[in-house]
Amino acid sequence: MSGVASGSGPVGVAVIGAGNISKQYLDNLTVFPDLKVHIIADLFEEAAQARAKEYGIPEFGGVDAALNHPDVEIIVNLTIPAAHVEVATAAVRAGKHVWTEKPFSLDRESGLGLLKAADAAGVRLGCAPDTFLGAGLQTARRIIERGDIGTPLTAMTTFQTPGPESWHPNPGFLFQYGAGPLFDMGPYYLTALVQTFGSVRRVAALGSKAKDVRVIGSGPKAGEEFTVDVPTHVSAMAQFDGGASSHSVFSFESPRERMGFVEITGTDATISLPDPNEFDGDVRIWRAGDGDWTTVPATGPADGRGLGVLDMARSLRAGVPHRATGDLAYHVLDTMVSISESIESRAFIDVESSAPASAALPEDWEPSARTL
Repeated sequence: MSGVASGSGPVGVAVIGAGNISKQYLDNLTVFPDLKVHIIADLFEEAAQARAKEYGIPEFGGVDAALNHPDVEIIVNLTIPAAHVEVATAAVRAGKHVWTEKPFSLDRESGLGLLKAADAAGVRLGCAPDTFLGAGLQTARRIIERGDIGTPLTAMTTFQTPGPESWHPNPGFLFQYGAGPLFDMGPYYLTALVQTFGSVRRVAALGSKAKDVRVIGSGPKAGEEFTVDVPTHVSAMAQFDGGASSHSVFSFESPRERMGFVEITGTDATISLPDPNEFDGDVRIWRAGDGDWTTVPATGPADGRGLGVLDMARSLRAGVPHRATGDLAYHVLDTMVSISESIESRAFIDVESSAPASAALPEDWEPSARTL
């Protein structure tokens, strides 16, 4: 939803969830002049206290302290995936706008319920990934929209690793329902594709898992076994509005790592995008007859996680739509659920939802500027 202009000056923010990813957000949220972080909250208040002290945030407490804070307009929801909808819904009921980490939800029903609750309350929803707002993917978008590769026709994306259990100290949740390579990494790649081709209309996919049990490779739990509940290799095809198509691989089963591979082929040229899990990176273009790739340096902001929160805040003040919307995140979720259903049914699955078109970010958009 676009909402209406409200308030003046920096937009008040609360962070709920003091885990590892909160550091990536707070590195930026605490220095962007158009934002003011008033409080950090967590179920474990000692964790919130430690993070508040680390970043000079004036208040800390439990979840209710953040939800009821009078100076907070946006709740930044960095809880575990299973709690995303519960915390976001509580924030909506408290009259707060919400930015949540991906995934938006774990199923269609709860995701739609959250969208309806926010619409009824007149508040905004935003969701990661906001990497598509970074210099790398925005530069690629400008190139494509100028017509430099002609009409985009097809895409290939690849994410392949051996799996996170070799380095993650507690990786079991990444192999459970709502995770796996598809739900963990799919949002980055699918969001980049939707930004190029529009909404996904149908999908077909195959999935498999090489092992039912894996072993933690590092940290205090090294040597412990855990069960694998979801496919650890997914090969998916998607067809978009207008007929363009893509093929994507999401895998935790490859000894060879291949991450960040996104190529889009148009009628006149092929463009290689930077890693959609990053905010920066050069863009490359290949044309028949050139003999090699031409590199185009990325331009624009590449500050990292939190760009979507800042865009939401500035858009809120201006009364215009923000870019990383809940509707976009829900469509990506709907697509991933549809891919999972295709794996189970071995059939094409229609995707019912649609993603709103997100406006391009101005090339001179400056996160470090005070604009409010």
